[in-house]
Amino acid sequence: MKELAPETPSWFDGSKINESLFCQEFIKRHRLAYAEGSFFTPKGRVADENAIRKAVYLLVEPLLTSGVTQKISSLIDLMKIAAATNDLCPQTDRIHLANGTLFLDGRFEPGQNEIVRARFPIDYMPDAKQPALWLHFLNGLLYEEDIPTLQEFIGYCLIPSSKGQRMMVIKGKGGEGKSVVGAVLARLFGTNLKDGSVGKISENRFARADLENILLMVDDDMQMEALKQTNYVKSLVTAHGMMDLERKGRQSYQGWLYARILAFSNGDLQSLYDRSDGFYRRQLILQTRERPENRTDEPDLAEWMTAELAGIFNWAFAGLRRLIGNNWHFTESERAKANRELVKQDANNVLAFMEAEDFVRFGPGLSISSKDLYRVYCVWCDENAFSPVRPRSFSDFLIANQKKYDIEPNNRQLNAAGQRVRGFSGIGSLRCVLQRPNRIPGEAGPADEP
Repeated sequence: MKELAPETPSWFDGSKINESLFCQEFIKRHRLAYAEGSFFTPKGRVADENAIRKAVYLLVEPLLTSGVTQKISSLIDLMKIAAATNDLCPQTDRIHLANGTLFLDGRFEPGQNEIVRARFPIDYMPDAKQPALWLHFLNGLLYEEDIPTLQEFIGYCLIPSSKGQRMMVIKGKGGEGKSVVGAVLARLFGTNLKDGSVGKISENRFARADLENILLMVDDDMQMEALKQTNYVKSLVTAHGMMDLERKGRQSYQGWLYARILAFSNGDLQSLYDRSDGFYRRQLILQTRERPENRTDEPDLAEWMTAELAGIFNWAFAGLRRLIGNNWHFTESERAKANRELVKQDANNVLAFMEAEDFVRFGPGLSISSKDLYRVYCVWCDENAFSPVRPRSFSDFLIANQKKYDIEPNNRQLNAAGQRVRGFSGIGSLRCVLQRPNRIPGEAGPADEP
């Protein structure tokens, strides 16, 4: 045993550590709470548990000659039990900053008096100057009418709420400076922001748990491959309350998931199979301006903007209050709305086909079989250099959107042999289109017959 210091801690009797007493004093001194697998303090979530292990090590190492590692692990495990709480719910009516708490109604209370889930690493300065450099940069990056959308989205990420039900994609050809936005937000959000991948969330069921207690996930270079499944991404965007989370080697558990997604890309976020309106409706899509050929990039631009963080926060907070005042509906320019419609049409060419007046027509007295309508669709795809979707996907889309097009699925259509088959009323096609020598993919034709 090592020689005792003049002032021996109350939790050490000269030969062993009183673990219960040590944990009580440590939790009280550092004001710890433990919930859903993480420690929390008045400064927010402890992002790295090793910081606590190091603090415990510095206290016990001078008193022990062996078994230090095991003792530290034992103390940490006991602290997780002693500091466990169910009362640390996300607070959606306030934002905790380094010098106090800002309420959404504008009230500010100085100090760090409570244990919180998230605290921003900047001071609230209501009289901070407007972030001139930041605003100038955004005016060069985005079209003027799209900047309020970004302002509201960043403000939306300041509180742990998913009421906005949207993610954001900022796309450009490359070199416009999109990544500077992510670098500045990393300084603003601190440990409340995490780099991630939309593709990983889509493919890996364990990826969502990595975003627990995170306010914003930034995908700095979103992959261009279409997502094979979208349920994990959609559930993250629309999360309400606690969700079932999984980690490798652990039983699933209920945790808070409110991370918003901001992705930078050279293209669109597409789905391989999900062509529903819900997947694309959840996206705010902003297109960057063209990069001037004679522009000289400044590698330290993001660093310079850190001097404006207080002003950038006030700018984002104003966007949040505008979003709430608009009942959580984002300000979207006609350009942004058109971006989403184009992405949706690119992913599902049936939308464009249904607007092709030279191929389909609508009216109360019209009807057509599912097979004939799909044949017309294949003719349209062939002449417009599109690949047709599968027949079942085609019919499923029409059934799901029957009210939009004022059509009705039925099984009363008669084919050439006089047999009743499935089809649609309220829609038809020009006879000349049906007579074109184009056939359904996979259907036997003259060249295929024995």
